[in-house]
Amino acid sequence: MTQIKAFRAAIVHLLDDPGYDLHPTPPAVEYFEDGILLVEKGYVRAVGAASALLPHLPEGCELLEFPDHLIIPGMIDTHIHYPQTDMIASYGEQLLEWLETYTFPTERQFSDPHHAREVADFFLGELLRNGTTTACVFGTVHPESVDAFFAAAETRNLRMIAGKVMMDRNCPDYLQDTPESAYQDSKALIEKWHGRGRLSYAVTPRFAPTSTPEQLSKAGQLLQEFPDVYLHTHVAENKAEVAWVQELFPDSRSYLDVYHQHGLLKPRSVMAHCIYLDEADKQCMAETGAAVAFCPTSNLFIGSGLFDVVDTKTHGIRVGMGTDVGGGSSFSLLQTANEAYKVTQLRGNKLSAFQMLYLATLGGAKALYLDDKIGNFAPGKEADFVLLNPKATPLLERRLRHCQDIAELLFVLMMLGDDRVVSKVWVMGEEASS
Repeated sequence: MTQIKAFRAAIVHLLDDPGYDLHPTPPAVEYFEDGILLVEKGYVRAVGAASALLPHLPEGCELLEFPDHLIIPGMIDTHIHYPQTDMIASYGEQLLEWLETYTFPTERQFSDPHHAREVADFFLGELLRNGTTTACVFGTVHPESVDAFFAAAETRNLRMIAGKVMMDRNCPDYLQDTPESAYQDSKALIEKWHGRGRLSYAVTPRFAPTSTPEQLSKAGQLLQEFPDVYLHTHVAENKAEVAWVQELFPDSRSYLDVYHQHGLLKPRSVMAHCIYLDEADKQCMAETGAAVAFCPTSNLFIGSGLFDVVDTKTHGIRVGMGTDVGGGSSFSLLQTANEAYKVTQLRGNKLSAFQMLYLATLGGAKALYLDDKIGNFAPGKEADFVLLNPKATPLLERRLRHCQDIAELLFVLMMLGDDRVVSKVWVMGEEASS
């Protein structure tokens, strides 16, 4: 196996948040119309113009050339449910009814480790087909669901975050745990999987309505005992949900405050949705270092509302994008960017192509506190990357003739592209198969 490889194509990545201008200042965006990505033993060694790097390629370096293609970093999905793969595109409900009608019956099946592994294998293949190389993932209440997922991810050498759902009330008996069993099961899974290879664990209360205060306290205890694990949950997705939380936790100032009172907001806390946060909530998110998973496809499909990504980022809060399958109707972060653009238009703002690419790559890495490892092509980072074909469909090929620059090309790929534009994916410098 060749230890060092050079990949030649057009290359674009972000060095910093590019803001919202169509053409940001050069330090934030690095683009090579004819570029080389040099990878050694699974890590980025260099990136730059082919004219500069080709004459100095190391002896024995394998050169792989992809004319008319574009290399971007592996995309990062900050919120998704792997057990909901088989219920994607379910009709007609908003959040609370949707859980009762579709989610809970589907998740019941994940006590069976064989079923869980079969779904996990398909799910990870679907992520890779769509150019997603890292995700923050919900399991089910069953420890078997997490074992199956991590085993499947480990086989593919993927950087993944996942956890067992904690849920001790307001759910069917067949999905209910207890504060103590949730604590013990989660602790055992942390000790087995967290930090093993490229895997990380997330303490995962589903959302405040399905956990008692005692269970949320147990989640906080896990975060104290294992300070480098993640916290992954939902907050303020739906107006009826927000009102329900107010009834269940009358002593809390807000929905978000329920989590804060139980010690669940910190760096590496990933809070999905965050549509209905007030100023105090946003200040709390920024001060604690918690991050938002912006899930526009799901928010539109389930009819939850329009997240204000510009205002949220203005408050200094870390934001990544999530597909939220199966509430979301696509595994594609390109399609999710498409919906993010439309939602932001409806909020009276715009997202540039570079900002959308940032949310799907480096911004997602920052939200997950993984930007020292993934998110762009800085030397020393893990070599997860995607090859895009801008001519993947007749419409894209025709539209490409009229693209003036990389900003327009990226925008068109996000508005018209999906899994069909993903030609190849590499994980730690090795080509992945779905």
